[in-house]
Amino acid sequence: MKNFALIGASGYIAPRHMKAIKETNNNLIAALDKNDSVGIIDRYFPQTDFFTEFERFDRHLSKLQFDKNVPLDFVSICTPNYLHDSHIRFGLRQGADAICEKPLVLNPWNMDELKKMEQETGKRIWNILQLRVHPSIIALKEKIAKGPTDKIYDVDLTYLTSRGNWYYTSWKGDSTKSGGIATNIGVHFFDMLSWIFGDLKENIVHVNTHDRSAGYLEFEKARVRWFLSINADMLPNEVKAKSQTTYRSITIEGEELEFSGGFTDLHTVSYQQIISGNGYGLEAPRQAIEIVHNIRHATPIGAKGSYHPFVKKPLAKHPFG
Repeated sequence: MKNFALIGASGYIAPRHMKAIKETNNNLIAALDKNDSVGIIDRYFPQTDFFTEFERFDRHLSKLQFDKNVPLDFVSICTPNYLHDSHIRFGLRQGADAICEKPLVLNPWNMDELKKMEQETGKRIWNILQLRVHPSIIALKEKIAKGPTDKIYDVDLTYLTSRGNWYYTSWKGDSTKSGGIATNIGVHFFDMLSWIFGDLKENIVHVNTHDRSAGYLEFEKARVRWFLSINADMLPNEVKAKSQTTYRSITIEGEELEFSGGFTDLHTVSYQQIISGNGYGLEAPRQAIEIVHNIRHATPIGAKGSYHPFVKKPLAKHPFG
């Protein structure tokens, strides 16, 4: 049984990590969050020691390790994106491996510095890349690998996930903290595309605003038009008619990739692989981190060239001006 600590216990994604720790028969010995709405812990680890102050959390872990000989094997990180780098470093300094939600970091050079820390501490940094363990995505990767070596596939990626005005008040609405829409809701799709279709050759941004981002990516084996948005007005009418708030579509050569199901256990699968030493480490998401970093700093060119059809949909005004 491995011992875990978790940073960011009150966030949206934390319960998936708690569930994964529980389902892999391990133990959560301590959790931290500045917010105390963490009753979800009771579902998995009611005996976990919980802290709202980092200093007390840090001291507690040290006392467990040095006064009671309780080892800390992993620190799971579910905090806002801009804090990942710091919290990964904390985990390694505690003598534990770090398991971090996407995006691993906001900037490519952060990965270079973390690599030095891995070497100095002898500990590993693991990334949750759940799409890489999704059966449909694995099958697609195998299909592409067995296909014609000279074929370039045409791909359209559309991901619409509605968010209310709270989004803009939260850290997610601050691009310096979240990295913007392409980073916050798109990085795992860009990682998936990198994993399947190879090295990136071109990255063009058509639109990049508070509520949407769109562009064109050319990989070794794919030409990708992509569109991401948190604006409910972008949803197709048939989706709105069903009172659904999310629309996810990936077409390859005009054929829809069905991967809407099978998401509930992907964190558990990821944890199983990490604990066995076969997870996705520090270097795995590098190209995706480079892609979203470049999107964030690119100058959008508008509806020119090979752009996603949704690019021409009317732009929405920011709710706070």
